[in-house]
Order: sequence, then structure tokens, then C-alpha cells
Amino acid sequence: MNRIPKHYSPGNTESKWYADWIEKGYFRSEPDDRPPYSMVIPPPNVTGVLHMGHMLNNTIQDVLVRRARMLGYNTCWLPGTDHASIATEAKVVNKLKSEGIDKKKITREEFLEHAWEWKEKHGGIILEQLKKLGASCDWERTKFTMDEDLSESVINVFIDLYKKGLIYRGVRMVNWDPKALTALSDEEVVHREVQSKLYYVRYRIQDSNEYITIATTRPETILGDTGICIHPEDERYKHLIGKKALVPLIDRPIPFILDEYVDREFGSGALKVTPAHDINDYNLGLKHNLPSIDIFNDDGTLNEKAGIFIGEDRFTAREKVTEALQEQGSLIKVETITNSIGFSERTDEVIEPKLSLQWFLKMDALAKPALDAVMDDTIRFHPPKFKNIYKHWMENVRDWCISRQLWWGHRIPAYYLPDGRHVVAKNHDEALLEARDKYDANIRKKELKQDEDVVDTWFSSWLWPLSVFNGINEPDNKEIRYYYPTNDLVTAPEILFFWVARMIMAGLEFRKEIPFKNVYLHGIVRDKEGRKMSKSLGNSPDPIQLMDNYGADGVRVGMLFSSPAGNDLLFDESLCEQGRNFCNKIWNAFRLTQSWEVDNSLSQPGNAATAIRWFESNMNQALETLESHFEKYRIADALMTIYKLIWEDFCSWYLEMVKPDYQKPIDPETYRKTIGFLNHLLRALHPFMPFISEEIYQHVKDADDSESITIAPFPGAEAFDKNITTSFAFAKEVVMAIRNLRQEKNIPQKEQLTLFVKKNNNEQADTTFDGIIRKLCNISKLEYTDTKPEGTYALIVRSTELLIPLDQHVDAEEEIRSLEEELAYQEGFLQKIEKKLSNEKFVNNAPEKVVAMEQKKQRDARSRIQVIKAQLDNLKK
Repeated sequence: MNRIPKHYSPGNTESKWYADWIEKGYFRSEPDDRPPYSMVIPPPNVTGVLHMGHMLNNTIQDVLVRRARMLGYNTCWLPGTDHASIATEAKVVNKLKSEGIDKKKITREEFLEHAWEWKEKHGGIILEQLKKLGASCDWERTKFTMDEDLSESVINVFIDLYKKGLIYRGVRMVNWDPKALTALSDEEVVHREVQSKLYYVRYRIQDSNEYITIATTRPETILGDTGICIHPEDERYKHLIGKKALVPLIDRPIPFILDEYVDREFGSGALKVTPAHDINDYNLGLKHNLPSIDIFNDDGTLNEKAGIFIGEDRFTAREKVTEALQEQGSLIKVETITNSIGFSERTDEVIEPKLSLQWFLKMDALAKPALDAVMDDTIRFHPPKFKNIYKHWMENVRDWCISRQLWWGHRIPAYYLPDGRHVVAKNHDEALLEARDKYDANIRKKELKQDEDVVDTWFSSWLWPLSVFNGINEPDNKEIRYYYPTNDLVTAPEILFFWVARMIMAGLEFRKEIPFKNVYLHGIVRDKEGRKMSKSLGNSPDPIQLMDNYGADGVRVGMLFSSPAGNDLLFDESLCEQGRNFCNKIWNAFRLTQSWEVDNSLSQPGNAATAIRWFESNMNQALETLESHFEKYRIADALMTIYKLIWEDFCSWYLEMVKPDYQKPIDPETYRKTIGFLNHLLRALHPFMPFISEEIYQHVKDADDSESITIAPFPGAEAFDKNITTSFAFAKEVVMAIRNLRQEKNIPQKEQLTLFVKKNNNEQADTTFDGIIRKLCNISKLEYTDTKPEGTYALIVRSTELLIPLDQHVDAEEEIRSLEEELAYQEGFLQKIEKKLSNEKFVNNAPEKVVAMEQKKQRDARSRIQVIKAQLDNLKK
């Protein structure tokens, strides 16, 4: 006992065992003859540090991986990071600026040297932090999306899709981020409802004193207007057909066009058309052959095509245009409205719709098989409610803008001839051969210029389950054949389309096989008030600090206690404290068993044998429930099952049943079984709380057990006796009732009681746990009776009366009042049950088990009412 510390110390224990697991290679995986279990980590941004979302995501993954390892699978949990083009480039640009270096004044190669240097210095932080959490990844397999083989995969896929005619280049309206200076895909735009202003501006009709009023939320864009759209059936404006209006401030004549697109009920029923700065206007412009005037520079300032306010930021220009319109008398009124505005998911900048020459990937052909794979449950979503959201998106998918105006990332493998024609090839040399063969036999290498843009970051991460096993470059290698498809993917719903859908498309397109079999979608971590965690709100705790305070096991439990699949997690630090308390409970239970002295000459008492029979059945029943929860990906419920089994059933009940009297020894058989139970419980607990389970396992394992709990077999459910668990449920109620009585009447536990048990309704007495009831309740005499002995106080458990001589402790008036309250409650409860059972529709349509349960409630309530009335009669005599 001296070698076991009184208090559990998470810090020392966690670092000790994690180093041991790494040293012994328990997380390492190579293809062999065992069945594989593989999972790829959603690669965090290389710029990132651990936040609460990572904590939840990686805790769930680790639970699944550790359990699979213990079930005998060859587990491969592959870690890595994402190069995160926009975020990383922004970090490097800011770093250079702090050093007095302007990105625009250095070469691409020089910038990339700085970027790689930054990545090497900061890129591994988050992975090191995940080790503190206990993540059992195969760290020797760590990948980065710009590793040489992964980069080669991206280039090969681009070329393949281009040759299939799925990648094309064209001028389209794109989402432009004026801060990051790049195009974004639709999925990288976050729409928010904001307070805006609606400006009513009047346009003068050319060669007339007549005006037409038009409502707009963006008065600065009138400088790019090239038409006014009116409804062909709008009688108010039929006389304007064929005429032109003058753009306020600059007097550019623009035609009226007729189109049913315009909403006659909105504003004045006339719509200004600015094809270069609105997607709907762009489509109208194409349809009616209107010119497109782009008045913005890439950084959101006005260019010379605006005519006025050149060089002003778009929002400053809005204010100045509004003032100028007011001075001119062209601003009629301004209203406050709420409308939806798109923001960059990365920089939070207001998105600018912009006509731009970009690279696109056609999505229709890729989306159809990926939709079918989810809808027919080839890939299962947990929870399945996300299937409909997925279906809606996949049926309305648009072509993906895959080019980004950045330097950090995978450079687009397109090479341009001086005349603007291009070839797509793996490298400069291959591009030269193709250009000579296809266009110009005499072209020189230095005349071919590679595209300056990189592909969207997601264009590399959609290949992640394939590329990490080199399945694009070497489709028949042993690793991709062994580990692919992976088993589970754990991620958040907000990247269902960014990443999950695209990985499914990629897997089916390039390998004709799904990338994973199950997708577990967890919610967003919010604070206990339901707010999303953020630095600005100051409501996001530091995960490292939490682990220092409560231990990694405590924090893992705290995260999982409130994380049902698919629903947002309302995080409360008190849950981590509860997790730490659970650690302490387990540690104290372990210490208790180690304090017992074993006397090999003792035979096993009957009470201990009964307790062992009960706990064995109870544990196996719980393990069956645990297995069911895992099969349904109900991870929080699985944890709660093992939590209750250990805290309540093992610590609070079983150990109390079998522990020897004070300073007395225990028999060897009971001790052996107790340590065996603890061993089982630790193994069931290990996926959730890896550190404390390993620490205690090392003390209690048998000589023939696995050297580490990490590779010990996960306990499976064996046959169990439902009768004994049912019997104990009643005995438990008896013990609780007597303990409550002692508390209410201030009767010390050391004072022995006599107990008479009166069964009603011809029920047979179940004496299985009588000895344990006597022990736990300090009962000197337990006797069954058909009548109520004089001077006894009655407790009612179900329909059984527990009669205890307590004359000196009983206040008759108080007992009458208490029994009358209980009688009123039971009569009300019975009334509800009987109303339900008198409903023919319920009786005929409800499942047989449900009806039977209601009928049992009815019988029990009637019995209790009968017993309470008899007690009241006795007290009132």
C-alpha cells in the first residue's frame, strides 16, 4: 500500500505513459494479416493551435481508435496538417511586414522561402498539443498537404480532370476577397443577416425632364451601371421602352431592358443593372448583351473606370457617392433594412462579386455518384439527419472555382505561350514537349510561363484519404489496398460540403471506391450560454490550461459528457471537474482494494458470492449496452454507461457489499474476482480515459495479461442473468429507503435495526439479497410476516411494506401528513395511467411492451394506495 500514492497525479502519469506507448510502438501500423481499422485525421491548419473544437474532434477519434486497437484490429490513425493557403499566406505577409519587407517587392521564390521557414518553425505545434490529449496516432506517418508525394497527387489529379474536360478556364462572376486578394468558392462564403440601408436614387430620362426612381443597397456601384431593367407588363414604364436613362453623377446614357426577372413589387419596380458587380445582374447582362464595367481594383478601391472617387475604398466611396447624390438632388430617401451579406470565411471581409478569369471544376458528373453513395447508406452518416442537408447541396451543386491568387500552395500546372494559348502538364519540360507538339514546334522553354495562381486548399484536402497512402500516384501499392477505404471519419457539419462531399467525389472518381464507411458529425463547441467560442468574446478556454488543471482524462470526459452526435456542445468547465472527480473516485476504489489483507484460509461468505453473481451479470448487461451505443456511434451514451457502471454499481454498491469488516481480512476468491472486475472495467474505460486506466492496470493485471492496457482485449459482453439484476433493483430500493429513514429520523448507522417484511398481493418473497440488505443497513434481525407488528414504522417499496420498530423516533402527526401527501400523489398518478389505458387507440396501437408496462404501473399504484390507506388507518386509531 505504501507504494500507491494517496492522490492521483495526472501530470506525471500522463507524460510517463504517453512516452512509454510511443517508445513501444503501440500506435505504429504496417499492413499485415490482421483486419485493418484506418482513419485519417481532419488535418488542422498548419497555422493552428489547439482549440476546443480540436479537443472534441480528436477525443472522439481517439475513443474509436483505441477501442478498435483493443478489439484486435491493426489500427492506423494517420495525422497531418493542411497548408491552408489563405491563412498561412496572411501570417507570412504579416510577419514580413513586421520585418519591413513588402511581399510585392520580393520574388515568388523568396516569398516561398520565408513561408517554408515559417511552416517549419510553427507548423508542428498543434500536433504536439494533441499528444498531450492522448491522441494515439501513428506519428511516424504524419503528413503535410504540401509534402512532395501529396503535391504530386494534386498535380496528377488536375491534369487528369483537365484531360477529361472537367477542368476549364473562363471568365465568370466569382466571390472575391479584397483582403486576401483571391477568389473563393461558394462554400468559403458565410452569409449573415445585417442591418443595411436601402437608397432610393432617381435617374433622369435622356432628353427629358422625367425621372425614374431605383432602390439600391450599393449606391457606389451606380458608377458601373449599364442598363435599367423593367418588367414587360409594367404599365408604369411602357412609355420608356426604347429610351435611355442617365447614370447620376456621371451622366452615362444606359438603355432600358425588358425582363420578367424584375420584381414589380420591390422598391419602384425598376432595377439598375451592374453586370460586373452582381451575379444576377451579370446573368441579365449576358442575356441582353449589356457591356460590363468593372469599377473596382482587386483590393476593393475604385479604379479609373469609375470616373470619380478613384482610389477610394468601396465603403468610403459609398459615403461620398451618397453625399454627392444628395447634393445633386438625386437621393430621394434612405430606409433601414435587414439583408444577407456574404463574408469571407477566412478573413471575415465583405465579399465582392467580381468578373474574373479563373479555373473551374465541373461538378455535376462528380456529384451524382457521391450523392447515391450516401442516400443508399453505402456511406452512413451519424446522425442520419444530415443526409437531407447533403442531398439538397449535392442536387444544387455549382461548378467549383479552384484557382486562388496566392503564392503559397500547389501552383496550377498550366503553361502559357506568348499568344495566350496554354498547355497543362506535370512540369516545365513536359509542357514544352506538348506545346511544341500541339502549337509551335519552335517555341523555347523560357517563352512558356507557368500560371501564377495556386489551387484552392480544398483541392488538395479532398484527396486526403487517397494521397496519404499514395493512392493517386501508385494506385496499386500495398498500403492503399490495405487501408483504403478507411473506416470512420469524424468531423464537423460545417465542412460537410467543403470537405466530406468532395472526398466522396474524389474517392469514387479516382478509385471507384468510397473513402470511408461512416461519417460521425459532431456539433460546434459553444459556451454554456450557447455562444460560439471566440477570442473576441473571451469565452474560449485554453485547452492546455484545462488539461493542466483537470488532467487529460478529466477534460476528455468533460468534453464527451455533453456531446451528443450532431448537436452543439454547451461546454461548462464544471464538466471537466466532474471528469477529474471521476478519476479520483476510480483511484480511491483502487486504493481501497489494495488496502485489503487477503487470508487464504478463509472461505467465501454467502453475501460476497451473491454480490459477485449480481455484479458479473450487471457488468455484462452494461457491456452489451456499451456495444450497442458504439454500433450506433452514440459515444456520449457509451461513456455514460461505463461511468455509471464504475461510479454507482462498482464503487457505491459492489465494493460496499464485499468489503471486509474494519481491520478484518478478505477471502481470496472474493478478492480475486474483485480485482478481475476492476481489470475488466479499466479495459472498458480505456478508450475514454487512457492514462488513469493504464496506471491502475499496471498494478492489477495478471501475469498472462497484455503488457499494456493499450493492446489488451476490449471486454465483450458474456451471458448474464436478468433475474438477479432485477432482484437487485428491488433490493437497492429497500436499502435506499432504509438509509433515507435513518437520515430523516437521525438514527446513526451504528445503531442496529430490526426489519419485518410484509409482502402484499400474494407476492413471493425474494430472499436473494437479504444478507446484503442486513449488512448494508446494519439490520440485526430480518423476518417476513403476514401482519403488521405493533409499534412498527412502515416504509413502502413498490407494494412491499418494510416494518421497523421505531416508537421513540416517530412523530405520528408528521407521518400522517407525509402519508396523505403520498396518497394524493399516487391517486393522481393512477388516474393518469387509467385514463391512458381506457384509450382504445393507445391500447390497440402501442407496442405490446409499452402497454404491459403501463398495466404494471397501474397494479403497483393500486397496491401502494392500498398499503398507504392501511397505514393511515393504523396511525389514526
